[in-house]
Amino acid sequence: MKVTQTAISDVLVIEPKVFGDARGFFYESFNQKAFNEATGTDYQFVQDNHSRSSQGVLRGLHYQVEQPQGKLVRVARGRVFDVAVDIRQASPTFGRWVGLELSEDNHRQLWVPPGLAHGFVVLSESADFLYKTTNYYAPAHERCIAWNDSAIGIEWPLAQNGIAAPLLSAKDLQGRLLADACACDCD
Repeated sequence: MKVTQTAISDVLVIEPKVFGDARGFFYESFNQKAFNEATGTDYQFVQDNHSRSSQGVLRGLHYQVEQPQGKLVRVARGRVFDVAVDIRQASPTFGRWVGLELSEDNHRQLWVPPGLAHGFVVLSESADFLYKTTNYYAPAHERCIAWNDSAIGIEWPLAQNGIAAPLLSAKDLQGRLLADACACDCD
């Protein structure tokens, strides 16, 4: 596996070795020992999630104030633009974001450590998004930062992918600005 640091040093792009031929492909999508060695962490994953969304659906930017979750994310079908935002107030990269395309073709994964907000928008007709988490989902502790907070300035590739406006859940429509959210919730 190839591991690449991003502009937020502990957010990592993981590219597995893919073995393919005319019949298809094979790759090991997760190996705990290899993950720990490659990331220099000792996280254990406790939950696997799978979401399917149609083009233009934007989920996020989610985080949990208690029971923070690290997430190892990938796409099994389709394409998404995936984003992590550093909301750790003591971090030198507080308020910065990184984003990249994850797809069924590039097989990339993104490691988003605990303490960051996470979101994605679906670029293809639909996408199956898979992610492992280091802590259990805790709805009472889940929060959302506005996807379009100008203080963060995420460059979502909407228009380039034929998306006039993202489709948001009622919960995500209530996302708070980073400054307001972190005044109450961020470490």
